[in-house]
Amino acid sequence: MVFSSLIFLWLFLPVVFVLNTILPSRYSNGLLLLASLIFYAWGEPVFVLLMALSIVVNWAVGRGIGCRKAYGKLFLALGVFFDLSVLGYYKYAGFGADIINHLAGRRLLPVAEAALPIGISFFSFQAISYLADVYRGETKAQDRLINVALYISFFPQLIAGPIVKYKDINRQLENRAVTGEKIAAGFRRFIYGLAKKVLISNVLGRSADMIFAMDVAHIGGGMAWNGALLYTFQIYYDFSGYSDMAIGLGKMFGFDILENFNYPYLSRSIGEFWRRWHISLGSWFREYVYIPLGGNRRGKLRTYVNLGIIFFLTGLWHGANYTFILWGLYHGVFSVAERLGLKRLLEKSRVISHAYLFLTVVFGWVIFRADNVKDAFLFMKKMAMPWLYRELDIAWWRYESNMTVFVLVCGILGMGILQTAAPKKAGDLWKYSAAESLYCVALLIGCIGALASGTYNPFIYFQF
Repeated sequence: MVFSSLIFLWLFLPVVFVLNTILPSRYSNGLLLLASLIFYAWGEPVFVLLMALSIVVNWAVGRGIGCRKAYGKLFLALGVFFDLSVLGYYKYAGFGADIINHLAGRRLLPVAEAALPIGISFFSFQAISYLADVYRGETKAQDRLINVALYISFFPQLIAGPIVKYKDINRQLENRAVTGEKIAAGFRRFIYGLAKKVLISNVLGRSADMIFAMDVAHIGGGMAWNGALLYTFQIYYDFSGYSDMAIGLGKMFGFDILENFNYPYLSRSIGEFWRRWHISLGSWFREYVYIPLGGNRRGKLRTYVNLGIIFFLTGLWHGANYTFILWGLYHGVFSVAERLGLKRLLEKSRVISHAYLFLTVVFGWVIFRADNVKDAFLFMKKMAMPWLYRELDIAWWRYESNMTVFVLVCGILGMGILQTAAPKKAGDLWKYSAAESLYCVALLIGCIGALASGTYNPFIYFQF
């Protein structure tokens, strides 16, 4: 089940919201846990058992860390090993076997073909966060299994984040208030996120997918740029829209989930980009991997090595494919280059630094989206030297309607340009006004109409 589906909008969400509103607050966690398990089981009933096992194991290990402090490190190691083993088997076993077989020149290991549980990277990282926070003494081990279960399986951010650290939400699991103001803010945020997904990302994605499905050898430079730009905005509105919906849903049920995006395409460096894009993932890696490795406290060389490790893991986290690893390392190279002096040069010109960041990210998304490394390099070559491939260019209107062009323009303006240019006073007058309420109603009607017509409706980050 996805948020942008009619079954979720017309049945699941209304039922869960009404029940959570009328039932006494002491039953809220149980209701939301049951709803979360139903939500997950809707698409993959078998993997609910895997999630249940993960919940029980991490709850028990957390109790072990809290009760047996002398053996805390051992319990932590066992818990993290379990979480990473489950993640590794389902997500990377086949990829690892394929690499070993390729290096050996023969089939030494069978290539596993296990189905990938949706959202496994997200809930595995949340489980590790719980164990690490308990081990560090930043929060107490949770006695109540139901609270750990809800933390790991909470349906608003279960499938595609944001990744929530246990210490940021543990008090809300015990005690939270569902107010009219919070509900209104939640519905507002959810509708904006749904509109991002359905009215912008889906429209751009249909054209982007057609271009990337073509044989790269037959794509000209202009078409390559077209596909790269469409995907750049598709993935932003897809993922930030999902995060908006997750944050909005959290508010409806009394939870404050931290922000996951802050207009990343307005950044002026790769370092800044990663402080604005998928903030929860960057924060997780920084806190649980980068700092324990020494961060930037052990000299410049060690800092660069640590950054390389983090960006390698960031790419690998997204999937078992060389393109994801290359994409992570690509960002790592630019991050190190900025620390070596590139950032000082960029700071001399806002125009150049914005252009540098945007172009770097666009080329990076080509690596991320391509089916393989060879196609990625050929695609980028055509973008870098479009004049060499003009004879291959196909009329863009064969892949883009006037609506697509209009939506792309709206997407460019809405990535932070209008929001930062508008006077603060105007924004304050608009927020929660009658005009905004009518606007949200219009957006919701438009989204439902688009979904009812059977529009193209994938979620990119479900595969991670």
